[in-house]
Amino acid sequence: MNTMNRTGVERALRLLENLPEDAMEAVACLGEARGLLDAALNDAMAEAALQGASLRSVALRAGLSPNAVPPRLARTDSLGAYTDPDGKVSSTSVERARYDSELGRPAPEPRTAFKRRRPTS
Repeated sequence: MNTMNRTGVERALRLLENLPEDAMEAVACLGEARGLLDAALNDAMAEAALQGASLRSVALRAGLSPNAVPPRLARTDSLGAYTDPDGKVSSTSVERARYDSELGRPAPEPRTAFKRRRPTS
């Protein structure tokens, strides 16, 4: 696990250790901890996929449905550039990322989304 993930996990643990008594403040702390842990989980899943694990096996280990993994991988730094137009990372995209990594090639430029200048009538 990289340093950024470890820092997020440690911060989440501190939040969980010091939960406030007030219910609304506890909700805020738990929500922040969940966000930090989700980001760490996404990065760990991307790392596992890049190391050769299938998306299905990653989903199984994470306790997620196989359909939940591709959009989560698309939100990571390591696989975000391999996202398809639907906002997901496919197994083919992961294969390309592995190949690029083995050759020492940089990731492709992220796709830019088309944005209309004028609203449609």
